[in-house]
Amino acid sequence: MIRTLLLLSASLIATSAGTAAAQWKTLNGERPVIVAHRGASGYMPDHTLEAYKRAVDMGADFIEPDLVSTKDGELVARHEPMLSGTTDVADRPEFASYKRTRNIDGAPVTDWFACDFTLAEIRTLRARQPLPERDPQFDGKFTIPTLQEVIDLAKAESTRTGRTIGIAPETKHPIFHSAMGVPLEDRLIGVLTAAGWTGADAPVVIQSFEVANLKYLNSRIDVRLAQLIDGGDVDMEGRVGGEGLKARPYDFTVTGDPRTNHDLLTPEGLAEIRTYAEIVSPWKPYLVIAKQVDENGDGKPDDLNGDGKMDERDRVLVGPTEVIQNAHKAGLQVYTWTMRSEPRRLLSTYKGDPAAEYRAFFDLGLDGVFSDHTDHAVAARDKR
Repeated sequence: MIRTLLLLSASLIATSAGTAAAQWKTLNGERPVIVAHRGASGYMPDHTLEAYKRAVDMGADFIEPDLVSTKDGELVARHEPMLSGTTDVADRPEFASYKRTRNIDGAPVTDWFACDFTLAEIRTLRARQPLPERDPQFDGKFTIPTLQEVIDLAKAESTRTGRTIGIAPETKHPIFHSAMGVPLEDRLIGVLTAAGWTGADAPVVIQSFEVANLKYLNSRIDVRLAQLIDGGDVDMEGRVGGEGLKARPYDFTVTGDPRTNHDLLTPEGLAEIRTYAEIVSPWKPYLVIAKQVDENGDGKPDDLNGDGKMDERDRVLVGPTEVIQNAHKAGLQVYTWTMRSEPRRLLSTYKGDPAAEYRAFFDLGLDGVFSDHTDHAVAARDKR
């Protein structure tokens, strides 16, 4: 079985490599968009002006600021409302009393939350690299930017480079922010309006894992919207889990809507998404099937590289699902997340080469990709 899977995977990759002259299969026939996921986050602390600028220098088309709100209603770029993972807040005795437990999407979380800090207090914090396997040399050197500062950077970099640099803000946990009295949507609209970025041709894509807030935004601003699709664990057969907190958009959980993320990716679900958004952005295991194998029949997945750990290197690419095809039929572009170049995050089929993963997805017609390593994404696209 494993030999068959490996041969099939090798064939898929070979086909990918051999289509360099092929026309792009994207919805509009144009080359895929490269979104710098949290900036050049593979190299520098997430969501800092310095990381965004480095990503632009690497060739990013869009930079992505995840948005959370301060106590005084300012939108700042952080991956989550919780601050301890990406800043030095836990080392700051003046903020020790700010630590508390709050409910995030149905689960209690104890941390320091941006909504308990004023912007002036947030500005005293310093960013840190959140992933231990990545370079920490820039920890403590950069501040937390506001959305306005990210927009100013994008405009300045567009002028400097002669390329249009867009922004892809994600509204983080909209229901949580509304419950805290600092809803994101109207504040975001206000900042974009002041920037002159409200039309369908604006270099803006607003993202959300929730549905209701995107529908609200669709009724009040004409920029492009992207429905993010989350998922839980992936089983041995490559199926994305359908239970737990990540089974459906959190606003569905709150309102009692029984539909799951899998339902949203059916032809019917995609048609509904198209009524309020231009882009659907599923987690990449929804787009390709990657199996673990059990060659010895012991009921456990095999450690393919023999390193004593189970990660993506122990999965084999089988083939695509129909999601991209069906989304295009519905008139939706498809972006996916998150491409990362560390070997443990790459399927065995790709043999440690991130370019092989990008090529495989691009040849399926992917319209855009969120990448931690913008330079690798741009090189794979432009050398295709």
